[in-house]
Amino acid sequence: MFGFGMEVGIDLGTASILVYIKGRGIVLKEPSVVAIDKNTNKLLAVGEEARMMLGRTPGNIVAIRPLKDGVISDYDVTERMLRYFIHKTCGKRKFFKPKIIVCVPSGVTEVEKRAAIDATTEAGGGTTYLIEEPIAAAIGAGLDIAKPDGNMIVDIGGGTADVAVISLGGVVASRSIKCAGDTFDQAIVRYMRKRHNLLIGERTAESLKMNVGTAYPRTKILTMECRGRDLVSGLPRTIKVTTDEMLYALEEPVMAIADAVHAVLERTPPELAADISDRGIVMTGGGSLLDGLNKLIEERTGIPTYIAEDPIECVAKGTGKSLESLHILEKSMMSSKNYRRNR
Repeated sequence: MFGFGMEVGIDLGTASILVYIKGRGIVLKEPSVVAIDKNTNKLLAVGEEARMMLGRTPGNIVAIRPLKDGVISDYDVTERMLRYFIHKTCGKRKFFKPKIIVCVPSGVTEVEKRAAIDATTEAGGGTTYLIEEPIAAAIGAGLDIAKPDGNMIVDIGGGTADVAVISLGGVVASRSIKCAGDTFDQAIVRYMRKRHNLLIGERTAESLKMNVGTAYPRTKILTMECRGRDLVSGLPRTIKVTTDEMLYALEEPVMAIADAVHAVLERTPPELAADISDRGIVMTGGGSLLDGLNKLIEERTGIPTYIAEDPIECVAKGTGKSLESLHILEKSMMSSKNYRRNR
């Protein structure tokens, strides 16, 4: 059923994990959430089933997200989660373990890179390679990064936003900030608490972001009912939230992303900057779907800004295309073989 020398690409995201198998495409897309029984340390649920438990668990069960700001914050839980997903997609195998490419943010440290390699190898992977998310996102978005032309990619995930200028297959200038989808949710929670004395959970904040969230003034004002706990009376309360309120609530994090784009453009060589001005800026990742964010960046930079097709899947697709030229990329990417040899 499973061929010899299986090759797998994993988008190890803060909010979700996508698995790409060479020849089959994206075979798995699940939230990066794990539910564990604290008393027995037993894995109760992984992925969507565990996400449904967030904020709803009894004392002995904890639903956690083991990745934070794009990197591993709980090594043991991440390894167990990866083991579950690798077994689910590749099957349990003792021999001929799959080659795996894992995406990491552009600003990670050597320690964080080694943690990602070790966790993947311990979870059942064979030789493991790392690829930077902006490069994978650019490949997945259909950009030809091998040519001596400037391409600018803005990849906004759950934990980090990576801004990079790519040319000749490498990163010329980049910046990674810990301000992305999760930060949007936290900003909405803070705003609801401060403005309406209403305490809401992460899932409610995410729902508000997806339905009425905006980064740019809208011509048509939308409203949505929001339920939470009144901080004064302690009782449940429902209010209506408008897009104008969300615009104000999200102002700080979206401006941080716009500032990061501006900062990278300032460090970009003039020839590549001219290419970007002609080609435009490409946005990927789930955070790029926030309404009006591309318009805000376009207004701030004066450069046309586009959202890639299937932005959530761009990084995973990029790892898949990287698998096809793995023999070329092996020399430039950090791998578990090189890591063990150098250690």
